[in-house]
Amino acid sequence: MHSYDSPSGTPAPEVGAEFSANAGEPLENGVPVAGEAAVIEAMRDVYDPEIPVNIYDLGLIYNFTIGDVGNVNAEMSLTAPGCPVAGDLPGWVADAVAKVEGIGEVEVKLVWDPPWTPELMSEDAKLALGVG
Repeated sequence: MHSYDSPSGTPAPEVGAEFSANAGEPLENGVPVAGEAAVIEAMRDVYDPEIPVNIYDLGLIYNFTIGDVGNVNAEMSLTAPGCPVAGDLPGWVADAVAKVEGIGEVEVKLVWDPPWTPELMSEDAKLALGVG
């Protein structure tokens, strides 16, 4: 297997390797926690530079939870293990979500199981990419 480096120089994680990115700070007491829609909207602002569809609609976000104190834990995958931005994309997602008002600390874990397939894309993403 080849090892790839992302444009920032962050080494691409190997398939099966534990990899996560963190961002944000704990919310102050009394700050209302953001809802699911706000987190999804932030994720839709993140794009793989080589694909003109956001990572949420590509089906790269497998799941996420918002805790009682506004912390977000998310699991995501990649379209391919050798993705040139594999070492950066989880950090981009963590940073985008951490900017949402009412969100505290964010952890985005890169997972490889189940492997990503085009069936995970939204209908809009399939239309945009010409995938039937």
